[in-house]
Amino acid sequence: MNRKRLLMLASSACIISACQTEGETGTSTDEVETIGSNRENAEDISLWTFTPQHIELYGEAAERWNEEFPERPVNLIAETYPFEQMHNNLLLAVQSGTGLPDIVDIELGQYPNFMEGVIQFEPMNEYVEPILDSVVESRYELYARDGNYYGIPTHVGATVMYYNTEIMHEAGVDIDEIVTWDDFVEAGKQVVDNTDSKMWNVGTEDWLMDMWPMISQRGSDALDEDGEVTFNNEENVETLQFLHDALYVDEIADLTPGGMNQSEEFYGYFLDGGSAAILAPLWYMGRFVDNMPDLEGKIAIRPMPAWEEGGNRSAGMGGTGTVVTQAAENVELSKEFLAYAKMSEQGNINLWTILGFDPPRFDTWESDEVRDTDNVYYEYFGDNIFDVLLDIRDEINTLNVTADTPNVINEYHTHVTFNVLRNRTQTPKEALDRSANVVRSLQRD
Repeated sequence: MNRKRLLMLASSACIISACQTEGETGTSTDEVETIGSNRENAEDISLWTFTPQHIELYGEAAERWNEEFPERPVNLIAETYPFEQMHNNLLLAVQSGTGLPDIVDIELGQYPNFMEGVIQFEPMNEYVEPILDSVVESRYELYARDGNYYGIPTHVGATVMYYNTEIMHEAGVDIDEIVTWDDFVEAGKQVVDNTDSKMWNVGTEDWLMDMWPMISQRGSDALDEDGEVTFNNEENVETLQFLHDALYVDEIADLTPGGMNQSEEFYGYFLDGGSAAILAPLWYMGRFVDNMPDLEGKIAIRPMPAWEEGGNRSAGMGGTGTVVTQAAENVELSKEFLAYAKMSEQGNINLWTILGFDPPRFDTWESDEVRDTDNVYYEYFGDNIFDVLLDIRDEINTLNVTADTPNVINEYHTHVTFNVLRNRTQTPKEALDRSANVVRSLQRD
């Protein structure tokens, strides 16, 4: 793969989630921080990330490591870069074989670019396989290839429904009676009839929080496990028709102000009672806390409605996989440290207590530390967050993310939603047929 192709992939993959909707990104600048031991025999471990908040997680792990293993101290040299710069630098370092860090965070949409050709990351099977019975396995499968687990996930990203309980109460709706999407539509009609709000909002730039989780829970995707384009299959056409009908037939939804539910326009709209429900991953809790603090105590978390009773009620969205590169100064130490920081019980507990993410190890979900209600998220949403997660943990399918996924999302945002949901100039089948052919043509290129 040539340099031009690498940079093109890096730029296009930003569309998937991280540059605009990924739950783990934040403002980042070029920063270097060293955390660890002052001992002369301490070994350096270099880390790259695009999310400043992650430094706290890894830094805490380094301090804990040095207390637990004083005979093997480490110095963690953590560098934070802007999203695109870090992934571009990593792609070029992989191509040249020089300048690679020991450990690096890679956003889900970028990850397939590093799975092409000769993989330059270390398999983590010796640490992953012993805990597979205690994790949401589909999230580990995201970062696997040919039986090897390379990336360590940062969260489950379980998609749930957030309900404004004041609006739902005014409408006379019991949210615990909403089991299926048909129930959701009927509840939405009550909301529209009895309040000044809509039930929902449908994004035109929000693949991650509209169409993708809804087809994933049906066992579908835009690409199958072999990379073949399934964008226009029957399940996907039906799902897009559902979104269209929510807007124009049942009239229970608005087009999302700002195009996505992570825009300033949307935050203002939702704060003013524009709609009663948001479909989003669990990491969206941070968006409520940071951008809609006035709704504290008024938002309840419940599973996604199922397409039919007994069907899946969630989907895993977004993510960052952390890898150890083959160029690591001390490969085995780097692998052990990464497992310690993100795969151990305490590491998973810290994913919640430090970052507010739903940890992949579900055997930590009932721990005292995770259930400690002295926490900003429990104060905001109530104490049933992990009860919901335990209820849906086995209902999350693996996503098929490839180097073609950015093309799918670009088509969805620029063609499908524009012609089906905004201008209404094409049927869902017409739009998806056309976009599926575009993605196939780009595959051949």
